[in-house]
Amino acid sequence: MAGRADPPAGGHLSARSRGDYEREGWGEVSAKKLVAAIDERRRIALDRFINALGIPQVGQATARLLARHYRSIANWRSEMQAAQDPESEARAGLLDIHGIGEEMATDLIGFFAEPHNQAVLDDIAREVAVLDWEPTAQRTASLLAGKTIVFTGSLASMSRSEAKARAEALGANVTSSVSAKTDYVVAGGDPGSKATKATALGVKLLDEAEWLALAAG
Repeated sequence: MAGRADPPAGGHLSARSRGDYEREGWGEVSAKKLVAAIDERRRIALDRFINALGIPQVGQATARLLARHYRSIANWRSEMQAAQDPESEARAGLLDIHGIGEEMATDLIGFFAEPHNQAVLDDIAREVAVLDWEPTAQRTASLLAGKTIVFTGSLASMSRSEAKARAEALGANVTSSVSAKTDYVVAGGDPGSKATKATALGVKLLDEAEWLALAAG
């Protein structure tokens, strides 16, 4: 990102933090957006904080995806740093989030690769409390809350997209590949290699009826 920016007049950041918004590379729009969010409240939800950073291609919906997946600002930052290694598990995990593509992942990783962006985030951490992701009451009560799910094969009762949306609404993380961190693999018709890998890793396989029962609570 290019350009420099001063915080908007009336901002309540410390003198040091204001100066850091003038760091080379912190864009004017991003700085003003973030300062506005900080001035609104000193305790800010993780998804709102991510959205306020102004990272290219990362809007409210993507910010919620990231917040739900990484859960805390500390974990998110750590994983984005690790994801700079193209062969890392962190990079694979980022790309595995349903809705995150190669270009968006590149923008996210690039943001955290800039030392001045990291320095600004450090200073902001001294000004505000970024709250860990908290599911809604419905999500908290769900048996799927916090679980990692992979869908494979065709479902008779709903499309794969509908199934993913349902799982995410109940607080689950939907990924596209099976790993030891996967909790459930929902296998429809012609499930293919993902079901085979799940069996090899000891991941619980659900048929469509079991998935529907679990989603219904």
